[in-house]
Amino acid sequence: MLILDHVTKRFGEKIAVDDVSFSVAPGEIFSLIGSNGSGKTTLIKMIVGLLRPDHGSIKVHENDTIHEPLKTKSLIGYIPDEPAAWPGMTGEEFLHFVGALYGVDETKRKQKISELLPLFKIDGGETDNFDGYSRGNKQKFSILASLLHEPKLLLIDEPIVGLDPESAIVAKNIFTEFAKNGGSVLLVTHTLPVAETISNRIGILKHGKIASIGSLADIREHIHQTPSASLETLYNIITT
Repeated sequence: MLILDHVTKRFGEKIAVDDVSFSVAPGEIFSLIGSNGSGKTTLIKMIVGLLRPDHGSIKVHENDTIHEPLKTKSLIGYIPDEPAAWPGMTGEEFLHFVGALYGVDETKRKQKISELLPLFKIDGGETDNFDGYSRGNKQKFSILASLLHEPKLLLIDEPIVGLDPESAIVAKNIFTEFAKNGGSVLLVTHTLPVAETISNRIGILKHGKIASIGSLADIREHIHQTPSASLETLYNIITT
């Protein structure tokens, strides 16, 4: 579903992403972890088309993000690290606005919104102003908005930040169910227990390069650790 092939991105003399290659298959949750400045958000922005790679290619469902930008964007549900909406919008208006951008007709939008709101138990609060929501509630609406057009690929940048424990569980269940139904998930997170719990494979970024990639078992074997070694332990060994 998603293929990055030798992707490089520079900002002046700084190489933010350095010859990165990986793929995410249908039905897979792939987590990308790394320190601040390791290139995670730059990669996400290139996949969604906000930045262009200086070298290499990115394909979503065999469509090139540079040559077929509208097609690739239509297949992606994007949950940014900082949820935002036009000032003065209600939560419901925000959902309709995002759905309309993706070409979902009004009847279908109403149906999907009525199905999605109960997932986080926020039905009833959708008529409140988006700007007045807590950080967590803004995040909930952003997650639901990403699902309105029934994407093939979810790109998620720090999804759990600001969510209460119950809502964090709901979010993890949503992503897991999305993958079970054949969708692909790319999860960028600093919350290592989340990545450890729900990921099929994990990529660890260091200074813009993939330092290790694979299942937890693969990464443990790669650095000669015991089967009980946690992702936190593996991460610390690889990045220090």
